[in-house]
Amino acid sequence: MTLTQPEVSEVDLEGHFERTVAKDQRIEPRDWMPEGYRATMIRQIAQHAHSEIIGMQPEGNWITRAPSLRRKAILLAKVQDEAGHGLYLYSAAETLGADRPDLTERLISGRQKYSSIFNYPTLSFADVGVIGWLVDGAAICNQVPLCRSSYGPYARAMIRICKEESFHQRQGFELLMTMMKGTTAQREMVRDAVNRFWWPSLMMFGPPDADSPNTARSMAWRIKRHTNDELRQRFVDMTVPQAEALGVTLPDPDLKWNAARGHYDFGAIDWTELKRVISGEGPCNAQRVAHRRRAHEDGAWVREAAAAYAAKHEGAVRD
Repeated sequence: MTLTQPEVSEVDLEGHFERTVAKDQRIEPRDWMPEGYRATMIRQIAQHAHSEIIGMQPEGNWITRAPSLRRKAILLAKVQDEAGHGLYLYSAAETLGADRPDLTERLISGRQKYSSIFNYPTLSFADVGVIGWLVDGAAICNQVPLCRSSYGPYARAMIRICKEESFHQRQGFELLMTMMKGTTAQREMVRDAVNRFWWPSLMMFGPPDADSPNTARSMAWRIKRHTNDELRQRFVDMTVPQAEALGVTLPDPDLKWNAARGHYDFGAIDWTELKRVISGEGPCNAQRVAHRRRAHEDGAWVREAAAAYAAKHEGAVRD
């Protein structure tokens, strides 16, 4: 007598998926998942990976001009960390069936996005510190909850990424504190950098909840744990005391403590600016993508050599 395995319907699989997510358990690569979940995860992880790779450019621009060997070493280490973050994230996307060369092609052709913040120029070395303090600080607020994301490979990658981002944030703050104790010109450089990066840092969390098309579904699937506006508020509450410790004034006349809410109130964000940058019209959009495209093309021979070596090694092992 032959025993056959009972057929499992898609309804049963979806029910199992929903129960797994509801119990705060992880979805793993071999588990069944709705195609919408898979597509959402690929989109989010790819955008995150692209942001890490493009994010190397604004700071990498200052490596050769860092004012001391210590600052150069710190900056080199940070840019190297960002390359590693991109590697972890592209690998996580591959577990969902994404193809890394295809993701790269989507980035350099403009079909996939990266964080809007990296389309702003770094005009002085103080910008390096402000990116560490504000940009990486915003990233930490956004990414620490992702360590509990429902997709296992992404959540596990985020643990190391967040630990390294916390170092980056502290390094940026230390640089700014040193400059604020320096000359008048150095203090003015810090204030100018803060004025330019404050509002773009708030935009990093994405559009307001009412205008965010993906938030509700991502929250239901427990990909995200907090809404854009909740994370933005957390970042403001965290950053204001740090600004006071630095001795800088954040460029928002409406910024004040609201005792009734237990949070800081802040002014209106120019969402037209965010839409403009996301659509490709930011100060450095074309420059960033062109640089990444050129690097990809210049590195073709390295990829070909690595593939040939791997094929040769595999053949030797078989023999």
